[in-house]
Amino acid sequence: MRITPTFVHLVTFLSLSGICQAASVIHEKRSSLPIGWALAGRHNSAKTLPLRFGLKQSNMERLEEMLMDVSHPDSPNFGNHWSANQIADVFAPSSETVDVVHSWLADWGFAPSRISLSPTKAWIQVNATVKEAERLLQTEYQVYSHTSGADHIGCNAYHLPEHVAPHVDLVTPTIHFDAVLTKRGAPSGPLPAKKIGLPGVGIFPKTTGTISNIFDELENCDQFITPTCLRALYKLVYEPLAASKNSYAIVEYTPQAYLQSDLDLFNKNFSSFLVGKSPEAVFIDGGVIQTTNQSFGYNGESNLDLQYALNLVNPFDYKQPVTLYQVGDLPQGASFNNLLDALDGAYCTFEGGDDPSQDGIYPDTLPGGYTGKENCGTVKPANVISTSYGYNEADLSPAYTARQCAEYAKLGMMGVTVVYSSGDNGVAGNEGLCLNPDGSQTTDGKIFNPGFPSSCPYITSVGATQVNPGAKVTDPEGACEQVIYSGGGFSNYFAMPSYQKNAVESYLQKYKPTYPSSIWNSTGVSRAFPDVSANGANYVVAVDGKFARVFGTSASAPVVGSILTMINDARLAIGKKPIGFINPTIYSADFKLAFNDITGGGNQGCGTAGFTAVPGWDPVTGLGTPSFPKLLEKWLLLP
Repeated sequence: MRITPTFVHLVTFLSLSGICQAASVIHEKRSSLPIGWALAGRHNSAKTLPLRFGLKQSNMERLEEMLMDVSHPDSPNFGNHWSANQIADVFAPSSETVDVVHSWLADWGFAPSRISLSPTKAWIQVNATVKEAERLLQTEYQVYSHTSGADHIGCNAYHLPEHVAPHVDLVTPTIHFDAVLTKRGAPSGPLPAKKIGLPGVGIFPKTTGTISNIFDELENCDQFITPTCLRALYKLVYEPLAASKNSYAIVEYTPQAYLQSDLDLFNKNFSSFLVGKSPEAVFIDGGVIQTTNQSFGYNGESNLDLQYALNLVNPFDYKQPVTLYQVGDLPQGASFNNLLDALDGAYCTFEGGDDPSQDGIYPDTLPGGYTGKENCGTVKPANVISTSYGYNEADLSPAYTARQCAEYAKLGMMGVTVVYSSGDNGVAGNEGLCLNPDGSQTTDGKIFNPGFPSSCPYITSVGATQVNPGAKVTDPEGACEQVIYSGGGFSNYFAMPSYQKNAVESYLQKYKPTYPSSIWNSTGVSRAFPDVSANGANYVVAVDGKFARVFGTSASAPVVGSILTMINDARLAIGKKPIGFINPTIYSADFKLAFNDITGGGNQGCGTAGFTAVPGWDPVTGLGTPSFPKLLEKWLLLP
């Protein structure tokens, strides 16, 4: 047989390929396509892909340990919060990680000019043709089409060499369709995360309509919740002493916007000294307080949050400013990741950076879009940040939520308290959607649908209570069962954090629900929520020149945020640090009696009665509602 050079080259290539195959492992694999997507065909082999390798961060396995070290009341380092620079240094990928991935790409023939390392060393990018990428990752790139008309480039699985795999978190574009599990039957397909500010998307307050006669007396708190009622419920009697050192931020997502005329109308009735006062606005990625669209859908959320936040932290005079983080421009909107980018510059590129299919990407090329640079590390985080928005956990991929959840832990390490609403549909998700066995979401689904970020163990999730009809403001509250039901349950993505282990195990031992394990996460090892609660029913809110009655955990979150802001004030006034990530503290034995235990009501959904509020922690109202004097006493005794 005549051996030609071509044959030798072919044998050599096949031998090398065999070696690569033998030394490689599957790094990520997708078992099925998300609902709504279909294979359209192979991608053009000559096209260019911006391959991004999210590098393994150093010390990520110690993230919870490090957070607990500065957050647990028994730790000698309680309150010794980290700086942003310390965070960036400790979690940056190691030099070895950078070298291993860079050398591997170089060995495959990629010239140094084609390989770029991000400033934070969080990712490496190489522009490769589809043909090169397929050989490199031992995969095939396909084009997928969605019922909405969108296209996506990806693959079913990809490989990395055994010596490279431990240094890489993920590669994009590959298997990730990070939005999403389709809501079956939705006419326009799933909405990306950056549309969270649109009316009716995610968690949003509900109203039963306008009210003409407002009663601000304590005997009417079962029908009209006002700042006066909230102060009585939670014994919030406190005047700020260290406002210049303190900070409290409310987050809103464009096109949601407050109206100054509504703020003044509210304050004229409840706190005349605040008339004319406004939140201190910080605009992120072209954020705008739009006034073109005015309705409850556009103004209800922001008006509710700011009217009550400003009132509760300023009881007698205007001393404590409230910051408004207004995020996203009008054409594109924004996601929680866009806010986190602004708070922490390192997050912009962490694990490959934001996802164009989910997050606002700036500059915005859409007509009328924000043309400036994206905000990365331009905003100093407030001591307390309250957000009344949220997704269903199943709206987003595990990789997307894990990346974001880790950032909340880092904010906690920096001394920031992050508060989120738990949801308004009980054990169902937003829009009353429940899960099906195939992972899709429908209103007739049977599987409990947890919310996110409430399921992240590094935020404080806030559920809703009510002054029961006919009850006095001095009577025990119940779980909210008017118009909305307090969101609560057990995560399908995140493991149970150590700080809530005793509380949740006690609940499961004494009151474990009898539902079949096929409809809820009954394993006893997953993150449970909410953590605490506050009133979420019958709020009097000024909207579009009139008063409306409003319901939702959207109201509960800023109330808890306001109470925690006043506790920070007291600590700062005597030279102590902000309370930071509060969950390890509030779940500790010493704080057990600092909450008003809620033992009545439930959070129905998904065709069931949901969970029931019982003595101790429960997945309806958490640990209960705050007792400000007791919490203040406990926190002032801590270092």
